[in-house]
Amino acid sequence: MLPFCHFEIRATRPRTSQYPKQISTLGDHLRARRLDLNLLQKQVADQIGVHPLTITNWESNESSPEVHFIPAIIQFLGYDPLPPGSSLAQRIATRRQVLGLSQRGMAERMGVNPDTLRGWEAGQHQPTGKSVNVIARALGNW
Repeated sequence: MLPFCHFEIRATRPRTSQYPKQISTLGDHLRARRLDLNLLQKQVADQIGVHPLTITNWESNESSPEVHFIPAIIQFLGYDPLPPGSSLAQRIATRRQVLGLSQRGMAERMGVNPDTLRGWEAGQHQPTGKSVNVIARALGNW
């Protein structure tokens, strides 16, 4: 008689056709994470604080989340999917979104005029003098 051999084959489970082929948008990140966690859109909607159809629209890239939902989305994902940006203008805008603030809210937090912040984010003008210190504090380790 031959001795019995016990072995186990392990492999990753193939992804479903619902899984995004390429993860490039915030909606793609949401769908991938939801499927990885085996959650329903309603369960994700409850965690983020939106209607389930909102999750459907985000995942299908029919709409984008409003800025005040970004912190809850980042918490659900467990990471920040927003690119940090290479320019100062992009870094300011990304930091504002991560905080879930409107331009007005970020301007108030920084102690600057909202039009000034809009100009910085649009790249219309560069900060000078003490504004550089204000931005450095707002960006932290960014």
